[in-house]
Amino acid sequence: MATTTEMSWDDIRALLAQLAEQSRETDRRMQETDRRMQETDRRMQETDRVVRQVSRQLGQLGNRLGQFVQDMVEPAVVRLFQEHGIPVHRVYSNATARDDSGSAIMEIDLLVINGDHAIAVECKSRLTTDDVDQHIERLKQFKACFTEHADKALLGAVAAMGAPEEVVRYAERQGLYVLVQADDDVVLRNQPGFEPKRW
Repeated sequence: MATTTEMSWDDIRALLAQLAEQSRETDRRMQETDRRMQETDRRMQETDRVVRQVSRQLGQLGNRLGQFVQDMVEPAVVRLFQEHGIPVHRVYSNATARDDSGSAIMEIDLLVINGDHAIAVECKSRLTTDDVDQHIERLKQFKACFTEHADKALLGAVAAMGAPEEVVRYAERQGLYVLVQADDDVVLRNQPGFEPKRW
């Protein structure tokens, strides 16, 4: 190759043209990369939008399913608890305790009341051990939130359309009544001789 001092003006022009072409190709590739990045960004935003929409729909479905379980369990609690020697005078759906500002501080899906007892029932479509643990935490705080029932013996129950056997036994060991759908009915799944815990 000729050195710079040996290059003619034609060689220099050709070299500059080659550099200009390489620069245009680099610009074209950068523009293509930018276009692809914008397309990727647009697709990610669309994916985020779809995920938010599906999450919202799943939440609405979960709420409707939870309401379905609650509607299914409500008439059954009267019969089941009366069969176990606990009279039922009132059943409240979505019993909510509020603070002085009116903000909800606790909600109980079904609150079963008589003169001596209050039974807080948590309803789920599929019961998990986390659901059981969360309900136990609610039971521990119940009397501070629902002071009008502080003099009653507080019992706890969980109800579900379905519950694995190990979760049923776990809830029972925690002292909770366990109500589960069986065909067209709701049944108590506690073992004979079960004694509920009082909070």
